[in-house]
Amino acid sequence: MRTVTGRTDRVVVVGAGLAGLSAALHLAGRGRSVVVLERDPGPGGRAGRVERDGYRLDTGPTVLTMPEILGDAFAAVGADLADQLRLRRLEPAYTARFADGSSLPVHTDGDRMADAVRDFAGPADAAGYRRLRDWLTRLYRTEFDRFVAANFDSPLGLLTPALARIVALGGFRRLDNRIGAFLTDERLKRVFTFQALYAGESPMRALALYAVIAYMDTVGGVYFPDGGMAAVPRAMARAATEAGIEFRFGTSVTALERRGTRVTALLTSEGDRIEADAVVLTTEPHESHRLLGRTPRRPVPLRAAPSALVLHAGGRADPSLGHHTISFGHGWRSTFRELITEGRRMSDPSLLITRPTATDPSLAPPGRELFSILAPVPNLERGPRDWDAEAGPYAEEILAHVRSRLLPGFTPETSYVLSPADWARRGLVAGTPFSYAHSFVQTGPFRPRNLPRGNENVVLAGGGTVPGVGVPTVLLSGRLAADRITGTRRAATAAAGLAAEGAR
Repeated sequence: MRTVTGRTDRVVVVGAGLAGLSAALHLAGRGRSVVVLERDPGPGGRAGRVERDGYRLDTGPTVLTMPEILGDAFAAVGADLADQLRLRRLEPAYTARFADGSSLPVHTDGDRMADAVRDFAGPADAAGYRRLRDWLTRLYRTEFDRFVAANFDSPLGLLTPALARIVALGGFRRLDNRIGAFLTDERLKRVFTFQALYAGESPMRALALYAVIAYMDTVGGVYFPDGGMAAVPRAMARAATEAGIEFRFGTSVTALERRGTRVTALLTSEGDRIEADAVVLTTEPHESHRLLGRTPRRPVPLRAAPSALVLHAGGRADPSLGHHTISFGHGWRSTFRELITEGRRMSDPSLLITRPTATDPSLAPPGRELFSILAPVPNLERGPRDWDAEAGPYAEEILAHVRSRLLPGFTPETSYVLSPADWARRGLVAGTPFSYAHSFVQTGPFRPRNLPRGNENVVLAGGGTVPGVGVPTVLLSGRLAADRITGTRRAATAAAGLAAEGAR
């Protein structure tokens, strides 16, 4: 694995989102002096928080899986996740509701889920689910350390025995077909393939290796922190501060000062000059490359994932709805065709409805409920629209669907809408919070590199580089960035031990 050359004693991390915080914690744990620069007034980045009329809204991700990756970041500085953040495992992980009126609780316990599938779709699919669960587990164990949580210097890095095992498991077949080898009920297949949208693909085109996302939530489990998702970056920043990491909030980087192919300092909008031995950029890829003064050449332009309109709505409501609900419309193939190929809004929308007050009532005033309703929409490249004008009416349209399906009579007393126009104003590529899609040519070693050419001491992190989009993978991107600077954890630990021995 290639690493940054020269001194790396002082590292400047640009961005205090999940990727930047993860990188900072891992670097500090390996003996580096770390400064984090963040343009916002506090930590979080995309995992933000808005307080409105007594409601505390998470404006970023709502699903937390694989908490051990988060725990690994805390452990890097000797902190314990359990002491920093209280996580509650959701049971069920979510509930799937279908247009025909049927519903399925998605349990992460294998026996409970098999019983639920038997009641829902019959004994054949219950047996198929057990085989699917076994396959998902084997795929995850084969793929994760060697493909997801790994740095690649070139596509040749794929040529390992693990690749042969992934091929044998069917990881390079189409996701929809591979899941169909285990399950026959079309509704049930949706439960284990809708996650392809997280990767910016349809299940009919996504590689089966992305079934690891289904493993993460249907086997690994879904969690929620006390205080909401925004509590995650706040806890990470607190642990980082206690570990001696310096934060400068309200600070934007305007330029990089260079000596040859090496960045020596960062210049800020406040006129400060901050020296650095190495730099981690967690800004959006196009902004990172603007600062670096170089845009990578690719034979095929990068394709952005679909975007989302998110309606946060609070008020009095029936509290029987669970924490996460996937509400599927009648359409399925047509939904992905409209979003990804045609650049149109869904004619029969499938929605993610999150009720965080089901787990943490303190996120809303007493006697009130808070809902976050996510509707996938085309990104601004595929389907340009005037979202500043259309966001409000479309949010009302989506709310009408939710009323008819799940919350009859619900009238919000407060609401807050985020659309592709808002993501674009934050500088997110194509107005999407999901960055680049995970097609084959944008996956693994084919995804934008985290060690940009022509720069000796700059590393990238975040959803736009390896390993990709999502809370666990963005946290991993921070660790992979740290590995590029210090070497892998084992090598860094050994080097630190030798240094300490020499000092004695």
